[in-house]
Amino acid sequence: MAEEAWGRWGPDDERGALNLIGPEQVRRAASLVRTGRPISLAQPISDRLLVPSHRHKVMHFMGRDGGDYAAGSRRPGGFQFAEDTVVLPLHTGTHIDALCHAWYGDKLYNGFSGNSVRSTSGAGHCGIDKFPPIVTRGVLLDLVGLGGGPLAPSEIVGRAQVEAALERAGLRLEPGDAVLVRTGWLEAQQPGEQADFNREPGLDLEAALFLAEAGVAVVGADNFAVEVLPFAEGTVFPVHQRLIRDFGIPLIEGLVLKPLAEAGATAFLFVAAPLPVTGGTGSPLNPVAVL
Repeated sequence: MAEEAWGRWGPDDERGALNLIGPEQVRRAASLVRTGRPISLAQPISDRLLVPSHRHKVMHFMGRDGGDYAAGSRRPGGFQFAEDTVVLPLHTGTHIDALCHAWYGDKLYNGFSGNSVRSTSGAGHCGIDKFPPIVTRGVLLDLVGLGGGPLAPSEIVGRAQVEAALERAGLRLEPGDAVLVRTGWLEAQQPGEQADFNREPGLDLEAALFLAEAGVAVVGADNFAVEVLPFAEGTVFPVHQRLIRDFGIPLIEGLVLKPLAEAGATAFLFVAAPLPVTGGTGSPLNPVAVL
């Protein structure tokens, strides 16, 4: 076992590396704002979202709409309204993984029992409701810009590529950073075509550990898994296992990073607030970069 962050913030901690973000990191990130331009990094939520076959698609139902009034519904005082309901998996589209999302050895982050995650009641420990709002410095690692185009399916983003992207951006990683990796996978998907969720460019374990050991608080990417697929021989989701379970680092998947790169952003104020779903294993997210 490798339990690098266990006990670092006490035996009862369920926030993990997000503890690295304190008032100093928030003030530092806020000082990066120059133009005040916000950029959403989220995919639109609809039934057209790319979803792997083992997850349900988004369902969107109207509970009240204009058709009800056209059919004769009462309008007390002239008042009319519309409302609707969305049903979606918490790990769909742009979303963040809670620290109960992945583990091994029957132990979650910080030594909590894997048996505390139950189908009947959700996560008793390390649920998404334990995460605070995330406000910190965002760092874009633009591998598309580095290589002159989207990475090939299953192309590995190793430590050397991460360091090259940092050098190109003129940046050094600092504790509490949110590192966002642009591979071009999402941009390469064609409307109406089935995405191949089994062959994606992404981080290998060496690159992920390099980020973890640099003290980053969050790692995100524009692909489905953050890490390269298929996995290295003899491993299964090694980046998820090591970052989430051992280092307490949440992963953000399905980011829209092309507009951020086109704006020339490298370091920026990053803001993201997970939905506080009690016992949830993740949350849909609308991350925002403020330039």
